Amino acid sequence: MDKNAEQSKQVFDSSDSGRNSRPLPFAQHVTFDGPFHLECGGRLPSVTVAYETFGKLNAQADNAVLICHAISGDSHVARHHEDDDPGWWDIAVGPGKSIDTDRYFVICPNVLGGCRGTTGPISINPETGQPYGPDFPLITIDDIVNLQRRLVDHLGIVKLRAVVGGSLGGQMALDWATRYPDRMAGTAAIATSPRLTSQALAFDVVGRNAILQDPDYLGGRYYGQWPGPRVGLAIARMLGHITYLSREAMMQKFDSDRLRPREVATQFETKFSVGSYLAYQGDRFGERFDANSYVTLSMAMDLFDLGGTPETLQQSLQVTQCDWLVVSYTSDWLFPPFQSQMIVDALLACNKRVSYCNVESSCGHDAFLLPDELASYGTLISGFLANLDGVSQENPLPDSTPKPTSIFHDPHRLDYSSIAELIPEGSSVLDLGCGNGGLLSLLRDRGQGRLVGIELDEQCVVNCVRCGLNVVQADLNEGLSSYADGQFDLVVLSQTLQTVIDVKTVISEMLRVGRRAIVSFPNLGYYKLRSELAEHGRAPLVALGGGTRWYDTHNVRFLTLADFDEFCREQGITIHKHVCLDTETNRRITDDPNRNADLAIVVISR
Repeated sequence: MDKNAEQSKQVFDSSDSGRNSRPLPFAQHVTFDGPFHLECGGRLPSVTVAYETFGKLNAQADNAVLICHAISGDSHVARHHEDDDPGWWDIAVGPGKSIDTDRYFVICPNVLGGCRGTTGPISINPETGQPYGPDFPLITIDDIVNLQRRLVDHLGIVKLRAVVGGSLGGQMALDWATRYPDRMAGTAAIATSPRLTSQALAFDVVGRNAILQDPDYLGGRYYGQWPGPRVGLAIARMLGHITYLSREAMMQKFDSDRLRPREVATQFETKFSVGSYLAYQGDRFGERFDANSYVTLSMAMDLFDLGGTPETLQQSLQVTQCDWLVVSYTSDWLFPPFQSQMIVDALLACNKRVSYCNVESSCGHDAFLLPDELASYGTLISGFLANLDGVSQENPLPDSTPKPTSIFHDPHRLDYSSIAELIPEGSSVLDLGCGNGGLLSLLRDRGQGRLVGIELDEQCVVNCVRCGLNVVQADLNEGLSSYADGQFDLVVLSQTLQTVIDVKTVISEMLRVGRRAIVSFPNLGYYKLRSELAEHGRAPLVALGGGTRWYDTHNVRFLTLADFDEFCREQGITIHKHVCLDTETNRRITDDPNRNADLAIVVISR
């Protein structure tokens, strides 16, 4: 491939690149006779569902993972062998991949209303002998999930290991968990939302109008009438691709050669490189997708609504019984991260087991289908599924890296065992700034009650999920509004106080959410640290939570045990216990701890 051809390929690459209109040789079909009643009052005389399976169902029939596809997807989620066409999620599904088909029996059905084998507008209506076309009834996500549930029953599966889906598929995953709460052990909702924003709805409205107003739409009865509403469908897909990409991704793809478009045989404007890209994607989409299906499925997505307020969303999610993984992407403006955060907040308010990560990405909504951030979201998915198996991986990473210039030289956090001894058996614990989950892992191994972590660093969140811990990505400085008063027995802030910007708010929130709190921090009153400044004129190096020099540390505060005790007195906070350590010798210090201890642990309450 020459240089120009390679550049063209890179510009035209998208989440659609591997898809085509060829037959799906591995698709299986099952028909359910008798009327299929729909949520909005319509009915179908019978329904056929096309699906593909990967891997083997075990003897207990408990290793099944249902994958729900996005609006333009189909049953072909992955290759069945090397010579097979690529699937729409080949990077994540297959032997040894994030959703490991050597371990799980993966099911991916084409959705109701689709055009790749499942009953939809292009299907023959047995009552007329003609395609349904515009007579295909209005469907909802509930109807799609109801048909998937029938398929799962047909396959002899009582309880799914997990339901996994992104975008529209994520809405199906949410619907599964709320409609059939006892039918899955886990739900992974990726790049999705409890309902579309008005902005997202607006794009769908314009897309449908482009189709419906195409002169060749013919009132939806265009089958057999060339060319059909290809122009309207292409425009709808162009709009879609704009929403799937972020501003950063657009700039990266098109800014350097915006006036050098690629050669494309199309009727659409191609003056700019972004125009040739959109024209190419729109024209290709019409080769494999049906306009009536697009109208049907986009409307189902738009009608989905689990709640637009914290209260209504909590009511919807209260019935769920599964473990949860929620993943969003920082540059996704079609399903923005705040909507995933709404889901997480509602689950936390309902005391559900949930992990959440807002993955850093410049790819926009398409990030969940692309390889760029697979190391993060793929590891989150694989770790989540493994945890449902009860075979979570051991944490290979300490919560701090030993720094030779730091007085805190032990990477295993000697304060953890002391903190664990202060926590009564069976207590529920919220660990703020939990790092790689060292303390939570220790408490879990000791059989503590409900354990939840909060951590800002993405890689630490990924590591925690790998280890089977429930951790939510969040910034402590923004408060703990997701949590109710007295929701935990204890809230722990270990080796993080020195990085907190708003100390008063964070401590106050800890004492609101927890009946008691435990705070540990490096004591800058320690005599060796005093001498660093007094005798050598150098800033003390406290490496936990930061770097090896004063200018690359995360620490923003340098406090002593005496400083913290004074703060508690001023704020009316009761100190129940001090545990002071010399971590170099692993000894507890009782004699003048503000001078002789390098680490302080304090138990407090209101």
